Amino acid sequence: MGLALGVRHVQGLFLLPVTMDRGWSRETYGFAMAIQNLTWGVAQPFTGMIADRFGSARVIVGGLMFYAAGLYFMVHADTPAGFVWAAGVCVGIGLSGTTFGAVYGALSRRVAPERRSWALGLSGAIGGLAQFAMVPAVQQVLSTWGWSGALLALAIVMALVIPLAFPLRSPSEVLAPTEANLPLSAALREAFSHPGFWMLNLGFLACGFQLAFVATHLPAYLLDKGMAPTHAVTALAIIALANVFGTYYFGLLGARLRRKHLLAGIYLARTAAMALFVLLPLTPISLYVFAAVMGFVWLGTAPLTNGLVSQVFGVRYITTLFGFVFFGHQLGSFLGVWMGSYLFEVTRSYDLIWLCAVVLGVVAAGLHWPIDDRELRRPALAGASA
Repeated sequence: MGLALGVRHVQGLFLLPVTMDRGWSRETYGFAMAIQNLTWGVAQPFTGMIADRFGSARVIVGGLMFYAAGLYFMVHADTPAGFVWAAGVCVGIGLSGTTFGAVYGALSRRVAPERRSWALGLSGAIGGLAQFAMVPAVQQVLSTWGWSGALLALAIVMALVIPLAFPLRSPSEVLAPTEANLPLSAALREAFSHPGFWMLNLGFLACGFQLAFVATHLPAYLLDKGMAPTHAVTALAIIALANVFGTYYFGLLGARLRRKHLLAGIYLARTAAMALFVLLPLTPISLYVFAAVMGFVWLGTAPLTNGLVSQVFGVRYITTLFGFVFFGHQLGSFLGVWMGSYLFEVTRSYDLIWLCAVVLGVVAAGLHWPIDDRELRRPALAGASA
């Protein structure tokens, strides 16, 4: 998960090298990244169903294969359409099988409810360490081998870590008696009729919008403001490092405080950080402070949201249900990446997209606060295990 998220985290470093070498606009690259996020979201419920039915190992192996293929074909795509298929569709499917849905779903079924928040937070923190290490590593490879060599190296690494999925072949499940024989159709009806499920979807849209925009466009934004590329690399590294501590911390808090309140607080903190970053004079210090704050609340939403879904609906179909919630996140990611590119091409500025990110953060905080987070009560099903 750390490798998959780490490669995604540094994709902003490839924006300018790829577009300058190919002669494409930023919107072309941004559209491919937007399709990647949208494909990730669309595929996530289906990879979730496969994981719930056949286990997470098969999904992770397939995801790594798609990821490696997508990175390889990004190098050989000499048209915008080919680049969209490689970076957008292939890598998007790869992400759906290697990140939060598959990994958090496997852990949720292995760990008892009282330890679940800790386990999800710890896994996110360990994954964040790989993200942090990926920033300077990719920057070094970029400077040595160029963008094509860097992508080929990442494709090889993705293929080499496939054996790490094998321990998840036979997960042990921690199921409540009333969900052991629950049909998928009934679980989906429950979720789709629950107002809180849709509030999570809409709130998670803001999360995806904010993170995808910052991760993809921050390096170009800083360069436009006259800052050296090393500042962008440092900022992305700080985000990744702070994310390690933030994800673990919010995982611990999720076992003590109400997750919906923590999520609302995260969105408000992000919103304040972005507003101050844009309004205050841009300096290396202000950039690094912004990166540290954003990093601390970067992916803390993922284990909290996953934990909230399992808290309300149980873990029998956690990968599938979280997949549907995650679709909202990735719809926001699509809009954040694509609108960032489009509005820049139209206005030659990122100011309007920063404003959109701030407004969405306030809306997300308001949506999470009233969610009914009580466990769903079900009648005992015939044949349910004791």
